[in-house]
Amino acid sequence: MSDLDMARWQSDLELIADAARQAGIVALSHFNQSPEVWWKNEGRSPVSAADFAANEKLETILRGVRPQYGWLSEETDDDGVRLSHETLFIIDPIDGTRAFIAGQNLWCVSVAVVHRGRPVAGVLYAPALDEFYEATADGIALRNGRPIAVSSASEGPSRFAIAEDVLAAFPHGLRHSIERVKHVPSLAYRIAMVADGRIDGTFVKRNSHDWDLAAADLILERAGGRLVDLDGRPLVYNRSQVSHGELCAAPNSRLNDLLIGLAERRGS
Repeated sequence: MSDLDMARWQSDLELIADAARQAGIVALSHFNQSPEVWWKNEGRSPVSAADFAANEKLETILRGVRPQYGWLSEETDDDGVRLSHETLFIIDPIDGTRAFIAGQNLWCVSVAVVHRGRPVAGVLYAPALDEFYEATADGIALRNGRPIAVSSASEGPSRFAIAEDVLAAFPHGLRHSIERVKHVPSLAYRIAMVADGRIDGTFVKRNSHDWDLAAADLILERAGGRLVDLDGRPLVYNRSQVSHGELCAAPNSRLNDLLIGLAERRGS
């Protein structure tokens, strides 16, 4: 990575950090205020007035400063123009909308800059928790300005966020080395918990999307972990298809064992 690229991504990080904070303030003003809620995706997914308001704040700031970048957001109709851009913003104005609506504080604003299919700057802002995660492709991962790293524990059970039915299909030996973690409603925040070492990994069910993952993916990578598909391949963003299959996020030291267990589950 050239010095020019590093300076560019650092400038982008400063931009998206400021935008995420402003969007978080907007979202927080709706939190526990019974915002209006609609249902999308044939009634499977909620979206609130707060999602739209935070999305508008992000779009106004980011597209105003970087009009040459593409745009992909959960709350903006995707017209495909982004596919002609090497660099774009990938946005989830509120990741964890169900938790937000229910008055739970585990939700965050997710903003990433993606270049040639991979994130190069990313932030997660959880305003109800006063937590701010950030990273660039050449830097370290930070939470509230302090470096974070994945868990380095080599003994004892792995604390893993995984559904009971998925864990039940693991090989016996591996299954009993895993302690299930209570469900974390925001996928981006759950991956951030892997990045800062609070949990040792998470399984991600099919049909997550670019906007759920891009910022958290980079933060995890810079903290010493990886988010991959079940063949161990890193994710590629800004494809025509923005959803993904089953995924696993874990420290580099634990990832192979988890992938082996998941492969045996698929083969059983």
